[in-house]
Amino acid sequence: MAGSTHSVTNQPPPLTGYDAYTTDRALVSAVERHLPAALREEVAGELSALGRTCGSAQVQEWGVLANENPPRLRTHDRYGHRVDEVDFHPSWHRLLGKGVSAGLTAAWTRPGGHVRRAAAFVLWTQVEAGNTCPLSMTHAAVPALRTDPGLAAEWEPRLTSVVYDRGLRPAADKAGVLFGMGMTEKQGGSDVRANTTRAVPLAESGTYALTGHKWFCSAPMSDAFLVLAQAPGGLTCFLVPRVLEDGGRNVFLLQRLKDKLGNRSNASAEVEFDGTWARRVGEEGRGVRTIIGMVAATRLDCVLGSAGLMRQAVAQAVHHCAHREAFGAKLADQPLMRNVLADLAVESEAATTLALRLAAAYDDGGEQERALLRIAVPAAKYWVTKRCAPVAVEAAECLGGNGYVEESQMPRLVRESPLNSIWEGAGNVQALDVLRVLRREPAALDAYLREVGLARGADHRLDAAIRGLLTELADLEGVEARARRVTERLALVLQGSLLVRFAPSDVADAFCASRLGGDAGAAFGTLPHSLARTALVERARPTS
Repeated sequence: MAGSTHSVTNQPPPLTGYDAYTTDRALVSAVERHLPAALREEVAGELSALGRTCGSAQVQEWGVLANENPPRLRTHDRYGHRVDEVDFHPSWHRLLGKGVSAGLTAAWTRPGGHVRRAAAFVLWTQVEAGNTCPLSMTHAAVPALRTDPGLAAEWEPRLTSVVYDRGLRPAADKAGVLFGMGMTEKQGGSDVRANTTRAVPLAESGTYALTGHKWFCSAPMSDAFLVLAQAPGGLTCFLVPRVLEDGGRNVFLLQRLKDKLGNRSNASAEVEFDGTWARRVGEEGRGVRTIIGMVAATRLDCVLGSAGLMRQAVAQAVHHCAHREAFGAKLADQPLMRNVLADLAVESEAATTLALRLAAAYDDGGEQERALLRIAVPAAKYWVTKRCAPVAVEAAECLGGNGYVEESQMPRLVRESPLNSIWEGAGNVQALDVLRVLRREPAALDAYLREVGLARGADHRLDAAIRGLLTELADLEGVEARARRVTERLALVLQGSLLVRFAPSDVADAFCASRLGGDAGAAFGTLPHSLARTALVERARPTS
């Protein structure tokens, strides 16, 4: 018999049964802006369908189940034979299948492919971020493989397939494959040139036997991996298949899975190679140069993933506050809470706008756009991923105690929020990469200044920030110690310039006042009182 001591009131309904794409005004605007007119209707329908999938109660439940039932390592079968497999909950496979069919590995083969994929990645991250790792690795493997036309011709159709074909079989027998990556070793971390894995040439040209280990191997259930190892000519990139052409298992010894803070639905493993068969990708001694295209693509995915996490955190916070009452009014209508929500919304929109601009540069492919990516990707990766954690934590606080409870989804977002800042090169690595580009590639800085210069004269605070940045760049004495400061300013000025050009004036005004003009405090919810905060909150609200 149900208790009769109280009725449940003043609780917001679940944020389900909505279109996560069409209700994300910043994302819709960015997609429309960067796509050719002839593609907009088709892509809008495609992304709206995915948005409804993301907003459905069933798919959200898949995300919960995948997170609550992390992968399990199975090193041996019942008879003691080595199998080295990872078992996943069925919800993981359902999510991964949906992600592949949505084109999250097919950007390189479709018109406007990077913009439409970027938008889909932002959406899909909001369901369960763990399964985006193999999707990201598979997408990013293409530019590395293109350094070897023969390998690209063989593997690219499999990588860009929209069919999720699970199970370990020879790649030639599958309708689609997934890729992982292994670069990091115990003794080196981000210093991949310290890798000790050895590659010994075999009789067949271009093939090697690998012996060594990888401290972090992403997506170990994948069909093949790009790894770095020391060949006779120096550090070299290799393709390592899980299953050989004759159907036999390659030597790929899974030692353990990492017990991670977040991203728990995804497997990250320690791997040993012992005479493991591999195919060289690119030239000996040019491993870093070969794999750098993959690294750049995964770094952009870190920006996209953080933008997606921020969007979901803000959507949940605004939704809760639009329904929850306290002290005689809806939380979202109370001035102080409205300031917090508006501030979070500005951060989220700035992240989305910058991420989609970089994806559009991939689609353009021109010389100036490529130069812009060389400096803007590490700057964006540094800054946007670092903003994700404080946004997630503040958004959880908007729900009060409810936001500290697992059922709210907010703890999962909070645990996930630092990941993209750490993965694919942590903050210092990104800042030092920016310095390297500044010193060696003047065309990249020129492309950046051309981009931000398109907004000059539209906002005095942005103009002042550009002048300050130029002053900072004019004196590179002792710049390494200032690398984070320089990188942060590069990212903020670029975000400001894009918002001034493309966002509603209320959004641009709030960003320039608080992020560039210094008219805000250190915490969220300190926007100046003169801003149109109600309009900012309504723009971020996840309703039609």
